[in-house]
Amino acid sequence: MTIQDSFVLAWRTVKGNKLRTGITVAIIAFGIMALIGIITAISAMNQSLKENFSFMGANAFTIRYKEMNARFGGGPNNGDQFAKTKKGQREKKSNLDKEIRIEEATYFKEHYGFSRAKVSIYRRGGGNNELHYKDKKTNPQITLWGGDENYIAVNGYQLELGRNINNVDIQSGRNVCVIGSSVAAKLFTNKPEKCIDKIILVQGKPYRIIGLFKSKGSSAMLRQDDIVFSSLKNVRQYTNSNPSYQLGIMVNNVTELAPAIDEATEQMRKARRLIPTETDNFVVDKSDKFADLFIGLLAGISGAAGAIGMITLIGAAIGLMNIMLVAVSERTREVGLIKAIGGKRKDVRRQFLFESILISILGAVFGIILGVLVGNIFSLVLHTGFVVPWLWVLIGIVICSVVGLAAGIYPAMKASALNPIEALRYE
Repeated sequence: MTIQDSFVLAWRTVKGNKLRTGITVAIIAFGIMALIGIITAISAMNQSLKENFSFMGANAFTIRYKEMNARFGGGPNNGDQFAKTKKGQREKKSNLDKEIRIEEATYFKEHYGFSRAKVSIYRRGGGNNELHYKDKKTNPQITLWGGDENYIAVNGYQLELGRNINNVDIQSGRNVCVIGSSVAAKLFTNKPEKCIDKIILVQGKPYRIIGLFKSKGSSAMLRQDDIVFSSLKNVRQYTNSNPSYQLGIMVNNVTELAPAIDEATEQMRKARRLIPTETDNFVVDKSDKFADLFIGLLAGISGAAGAIGMITLIGAAIGLMNIMLVAVSERTREVGLIKAIGGKRKDVRRQFLFESILISILGAVFGIILGVLVGNIFSLVLHTGFVVPWLWVLIGIVICSVVGLAAGIYPAMKASALNPIEALRYE
C-alpha cells in the first residue's frame, strides 16, 4: 500500500464520519480561533497605537520637565512621577520636579542651532473644555493648547481651511483659535467648512475661529481631533493651564534624530543652567514612546492568549485521541481486512495518523479563518487596515499538525498491533 493509498483511505474515512469529524474539528477550531483571534486583535491594536501615538511624526521629539504618565482608570493625572525598580518598588524622581519656564524655553528656541530644525514652544491650557456655538455644544473633553507658529508643523497637524496663528496673534494674545475636525463636526454639523470667522465660547470667553485642522483620527486612548489651539500668551490667562512649557523639535528626516536629540540635550542643560555634575532635570521623548510602552503591555496579553489557546488545544488533543481510539474499536474488521490482503503494520499506522492529522488541519483552517475575522472586528473599530498575523497562522498550522500527530500515535499503534485473524473474526 502506497502513501497515496493510505492518504486516500484516510480522507474517505474522515468524509464518511461527518458527525465525529465535525465535533472534533469544532473543538480544535475554537482553540485556534481563540489564539489567532486575540493575536489578530492585538496586532490591530498595535497598528492603531503606532498610528495614534506617533502624533509628532518619526522625525520629531519633545522636551518636557517630567515623564508623561500613563494611567488606566483611577484618579486624574496629577503629574507625580514614579519609576519602578526591579523589586516593583516605586521611587519618586525628585530631580524631575522643576517646571520649564518661558525664559528657559525661549532661550532654547533662540540658541538651538541644529540644521533647519523647527522648534515650537507650547503649553497645555487645560482639558475637559466644553465649547459652545449658539445652541450647540461639544462634549466636555476638548483640550486647549497654546503655542507658537511652529506648533502645527511640529505636532503633525495640517490646516484644511483658514490660516495658522501669526506674529500679531502671538504678540497680542487675542482670542483667535484653530479647531480640530471633531469640534467643527459637533458645532457645525451640516457644514463644518463654514466655521471660519465664526465666534465660539471657550471657557465662557468668545474666540474667533481662524483655521480648521485636518482630521488626524482618534482612538479611545488619544483624541487628537478634540483640540482647540490658540497662542501661548492667550492661554496664560487660564488658571488651570499646565504651569510648565514644553518644547517640540522636528528635524528634516529620521536619520538626523539621534544627533538632534544630543544637541537638544546639551542646549537644554545650558538653558536650565545645570553644572556638569548634575543630572538632567528634563525628559526627551520621541513621539512613539507611548506606543512602545503600550505594545510592551500588550505582549503580556499575547502570552495569555497563547496559554488559552494551548489549554484548549490540549483538551482538543485528548478528545481527538479518544475519538481515534473509538474508531480503532469500530473498525477492527477493516484493519483485519487490510492486513489480510497484504497491508503491513506501517500502512495501518500511516492511515490512522493521516486521519488524525487531517482532522487537526481542518480544525486549524476553520479556526484561523474565524480567528482572523473575529480579530479584525477591532480593525473596524480602530479604523486600521485588515490584519493577518501570518507568523501566527503558520504557527497555528504547525501546532495543529503536532496535536494531530500526538493524538494519533497511540491509536495508530494500537490498530497496527491487532492480530489480522482475530480482527476479521471481531463482531
